[in-house]
Amino acid sequence: MAAITDRDWDVVVVGAGPAGSSAARAAAEGGASVLLLDRARFPRYKTCGGGLIGISYAELPDSVVAAVVEEQTFAVRFSLRGRDRRTVREGRRVLGMVQRLRLDQALADAAVAAGATFADGVQVRSVEPDGVLTSAGRVRAGVVIGADGTSGQVARHVGVTIERTDLALENELAKPHGDWDDRVFIDWGPEPGSYAWMFPKEDHLTVGVIQAKGRPEATRRYLETWTAQLGLADAELQHSSGHLTQWRAGGSPLRRGNAIVAGDAAGLLDPFTREGISFALRSGRWAGEAAASADLDGYVSRVERELQPEIEAGARMLRVFERHPRLVHLGVGRVPLGGRTFLRVCRGETTLGRVVRHRWASAGLRLLGG
Repeated sequence: MAAITDRDWDVVVVGAGPAGSSAARAAAEGGASVLLLDRARFPRYKTCGGGLIGISYAELPDSVVAAVVEEQTFAVRFSLRGRDRRTVREGRRVLGMVQRLRLDQALADAAVAAGATFADGVQVRSVEPDGVLTSAGRVRAGVVIGADGTSGQVARHVGVTIERTDLALENELAKPHGDWDDRVFIDWGPEPGSYAWMFPKEDHLTVGVIQAKGRPEATRRYLETWTAQLGLADAELQHSSGHLTQWRAGGSPLRRGNAIVAGDAAGLLDPFTREGISFALRSGRWAGEAAASADLDGYVSRVERELQPEIEAGARMLRVFERHPRLVHLGVGRVPLGGRTFLRVCRGETTLGRVVRHRWASAGLRLLGG
């Protein structure tokens, strides 16, 4: 590891998920010398549903999309606590399906192809005024980008404050015979704000649930119940994992000195669906561009201007969902306009923020407690 400690870097990126690798690629393309670090050895498993919405497609290099998208889905089957199943379909792609192991490796490779240096198996122990202290020694850098997840060193250094944390549990199951490949399943769950999913991959199904952190046994029961409702109780279990998702409180810092945060480390995701890949890809690219141009304040302003309204819109939707899950189910599963709008958000033709800002939608959300 002497090579990474024996020189000064313009930018050090901590964490090689979608946010970090996107930041490294953008900074390298901007002419900066870039070091991308991750504490894990790649390729590595990462808990994630692995659904790509249209915004994510637009952010990914074509070569990455071609290499990692395993399935295209064209319909969503909604249910409420396993019952009242309704399928919404329009004949156009809704979500693309990826495995994070392959996606993250492909994005790290793209960063290296752009000129970044990637060092895996290196743990960052602290953020210093002139860089980071790692398990390989002190690394000097002009800018540090933290993309090291929900409990990373850089997020703690910057002082990111979190509005709420949720627990997601997920199983990878061997794909049985049947009609699984062209649709995703979404179930609105028994606990306030909880929901479950089934995402089809090339040779397995990703089955998971998410709800507010604090009742892990209830979350496990929901996963077991949901798996049985899918008829998959006897399917071969290939992998079981869990992770925490979180979103930032309004006004939470994104920068401290020469350090900025992106993706999960900054608490950037949609609180309603807990979708975070599109937030990671966008914020990572912006962070890398800002680091290369030495405009860190511009990065903060852009996140506040473009992503924070989306987070607030998702939080409003979540509050309504927590109070009125049946209305949300009816709205997307039975009302044609609601179903079409959900699919349009998935395809990237609009955003939840734009939907919520519509005067009729905004008025309705206020009446329902959102």
